[in-house]
Formats: sequence, structure tokens, C-alpha cells
Amino acid sequence: MTGFIKWRPGNFAKHILINLGLIVVAGCGVIWLLLTWLDVWTDHGHFELVPEVKGLSYDEACRQLHEAGFSTELTDSLYDSKTRPGTVLEQNPKSGTKVKEGRMVYLTITAFSPKTITLPTLTDVSVRQARSVLEGLGINKINIVEVASEFRGLVIAVKRDGQPLAAGARIPVTASVTLEVGAGHDENAGIDSSEENSETSDSFFD
Repeated sequence: MTGFIKWRPGNFAKHILINLGLIVVAGCGVIWLLLTWLDVWTDHGHFELVPEVKGLSYDEACRQLHEAGFSTELTDSLYDSKTRPGTVLEQNPKSGTKVKEGRMVYLTITAFSPKTITLPTLTDVSVRQARSVLEGLGINKINIVEVASEFRGLVIAVKRDGQPLAAGARIPVTASVTLEVGAGHDENAGIDSSEENSETSDSFFD
């Protein structure tokens, strides 16, 4: 019959393979375009070296980092009596690290004054517990002085420079704190003076 194309299984399979090939090629093209766009958008392959700013003043460190294309953020301050206040102690990322331009650099500087803490209630607790609490708050200069008291080992008073400290007082972590601790009864303190006088009188009449 004229104009009739006879269907053959081989032709159908051939068309399927051609279409699959075109789909694969198109998919590869889309992936390549996407990766190219990502490289351009993220500036792939372009890095900046973080400059060394440790030891500089905070203002100078910020100036140099900003000029190099970085942002800065102050994350912490530590008191150090041997270092000029406002000096950069640590930086993150460290100097020489390869990072993207505009990356945030976090700085730790020397505090202008010591950190202060609120003194908790330390009286009527054991000296060991009071010392542990103070050291946990950052107080390392702790003096122990025994005073007359029947409660051996209990903190009777807390002082700084000879002045009593009440719970809630604000003191720097560099302060020297004295704990007055009960010494308990003396072994020889239990002899009553009246008994001594009685023994003296007996010996006098013998």
C-alpha cells in the first residue's frame, strides 16, 4: 500500500536510544552551567591570607583587618596585669590562614580592668567548700586564718584587706580573700578555773 511505513522494532529502539542520549547530554550541560555559576558566585579558588594582628592594639588590628577586606568581632577580654590593656591576645582564624575575602575574624583582647564576681554566702560552710567555691569563681589568692570558735573547720567570716565582706559584695578576681576559720576547743581549755582553785586550797590545808 502506497504511503504506508511498516513499523519495525529496531527503529523504535533506535529512537529510544537517541532520545536517552539527548537527555544525558542536556543533563550534563545543565550541571556544567550550574557548577560554572556556583564558581562565579562563590568566587571559587580565590583566597586571602589572614594577617598577623596579635600584639597590636584593638583599634590598629581592626584597621589592618578591614583594609585587608575582613570583618572583625570582639569575642572576649582577659585581664593580664603584664600586658597593655586593649592588646590583641588571640585571633581566629590564625594568621596565614587562607579564607574568603570578607570573612569574620574574631579577636580576644586584654581587659582594661579585672573581671569582678559576686561573693556568695561562705560563712557557716566548711573551709574546703568555701575554698572550692572561690577558686571556681576565679579567686586564687586565698588566706586561711584560724580564730577561736567551737565550730572547728567552719568559716566564721570573710575579709578583704581586713574589712568584712558580706554575701553579694562585688570584688575583682585578683583580690586577696581571707577566710577566718574556727579552730575548735583547745584540749587544755576544758579545765575549769574553779577546779584549779579548789585543788590549790586543798594543797594549802594539807
